[in-house]
Amino acid sequence: MLIARAPLRISLAGGGTDLPAYYEEHGGLVISTTIDKFVYARVASNASRSAQIVSADYQTSYLHGRGTPMCWDGDLSLPRAVLHEMDLHDGVSVFLASEVPPGTGLGSSSAMAVALVQVLAMYRDAPLTRQQVADLACRIEIEKLSAPIGKQDQYAAAFGGLNAIQFERGGVKVEPVRTPPGLLDRLSRRLVLFFTGTARSSATILRAQQAASASGDPQALAGLHQIRGLATVCRGLLEQGDVDAIGELLHEGWMRKRSLTSGITTGQIDELYDTALAHGALGGKITGAGGGGFLLLYCRQGRKADVISAMTARGLRQMDFCFEPRGVLVSSLNWQDTEEFGASRASA
Repeated sequence: MLIARAPLRISLAGGGTDLPAYYEEHGGLVISTTIDKFVYARVASNASRSAQIVSADYQTSYLHGRGTPMCWDGDLSLPRAVLHEMDLHDGVSVFLASEVPPGTGLGSSSAMAVALVQVLAMYRDAPLTRQQVADLACRIEIEKLSAPIGKQDQYAAAFGGLNAIQFERGGVKVEPVRTPPGLLDRLSRRLVLFFTGTARSSATILRAQQAASASGDPQALAGLHQIRGLATVCRGLLEQGDVDAIGELLHEGWMRKRSLTSGITTGQIDELYDTALAHGALGGKITGAGGGGFLLLYCRQGRKADVISAMTARGLRQMDFCFEPRGVLVSSLNWQDTEEFGASRASA
């Protein structure tokens, strides 16, 4: 039995420039960090000669009989597509679970794709490098499943840590952001996450962004150029250790992102954000494509308690988190003993 764990992420700048319609023409850049919230994929052999998938998050299952084609439409399309891609059609059981609700903007779907790809590769005794895992997860989601998504989440989950992820027509490059000692601790103490209480499908928002980029819409392209520029600035600020400037940059990035297309924000989100600013937040954003999920806020020094009090009074639930330096990990598991999660046999 093997179990994979892949981390979720928050992006600080550059979201939207990882969509192919934009980066294939202009190049994209995202600054993101993984956090200590995870998805899990457990794989084991079974004697039934079937392939079975069980999802705790969606409270559903799928049973694939031996000798029939594996298709990936309908429920649990992602794990079915990964099993097909890895040529595993029978004699295997897969169990999936996540620490956060799906559709909340922390990259859980792509993290699950990464966890599944790596754990099934190791189940077949053919481990992949982190680059290969991310590449294959992207291909399955974007090409096989025709998901209108970008590539930042897969690379964040595969590599882990605080990274500058560059997107070009010829490929994706991941570079760790080198920060001064203590910077990440100071940054984590200023950031806070709140669940807005609503999950959403990002597909409509992302399709609209893709269409605007592909059509050469001047306003959309100008906004994405500015967002990409903010990602470059963000990397510099992190390397210089200028923490408060990150809060201001989050605010500027959110103002630009919310104007890209309809659906990114709502009246409720705007009201919550304004309330946070009035009680001591310097900036923030909705994680992921927008429309719901988690609200990430950067608090001024000494004002975090005020922000938390104001947000919880509005019915939002805080989720504690820390930065997570590691990407996808795979461990063996048996009934006699367990091994701690360790580095994958695949090289980075």
